[in-house]
Amino acid sequence: MTTTTRRFALLAAATVAGLAVAVALAGCTPSASPAPSASRTANGNGSAGGAAATSTPKASLPVVTPTAPTTPVSLTCPQVVTADQLYAYNPNYGIDPNYTPKSGSLEKKIADWRGATCGWLNQTSKDVIQIAVAKPPVDVMESLKNAAITDSQPVPTYGVPPQVEGYFKPGAAGQVQIFRGPYWIVAESSAFFEPGDAAPLMASVLGNVPAS
Repeated sequence: MTTTTRRFALLAAATVAGLAVAVALAGCTPSASPAPSASRTANGNGSAGGAAATSTPKASLPVVTPTAPTTPVSLTCPQVVTADQLYAYNPNYGIDPNYTPKSGSLEKKIADWRGATCGWLNQTSKDVIQIAVAKPPVDVMESLKNAAITDSQPVPTYGVPPQVEGYFKPGAAGQVQIFRGPYWIVAESSAFFEPGDAAPLMASVLGNVPAS
């Protein structure tokens, strides 16, 4: 079985399992969420300079030298996640003025491929949310996907395969990877303990990033 075939088999199994859990929980009443802080912070647009404030989980970057050209991503950080979307997620988050992708991270790879790299800081907990969006060279996309399935857990709730492939890797900073069309989306934060913690933001990002 090839790596790509194995990836689709695991994604299919994860999708079925996710649907089964959703049906089982359909009759349950969710517990109340804690009320967010009343303070509203500045809108979240990333900036260059300084050191990243979150630890980055190790990820398996594919050893592939691209030969296809890189396509820049023209999205700004307030377009990746709008100020209203960030406020709805958690009003304590605002721009991290010291954010820059850490060397060796997936976000740094995205920056090297002229993607959008953004960081937002929780003014209370000091947790940082990183979100990066790239259009990788087409000849490395399959290797990126296969590395994700090897390194992370498939998450069908981020989107339905094969249109959307979603993955989550727990750690000191939970890591999300989502692939849709030509786009590769990476998100990391110590606030992401499990896939659902990032789900609202990922829904916003997918709504803002073009599908093709």
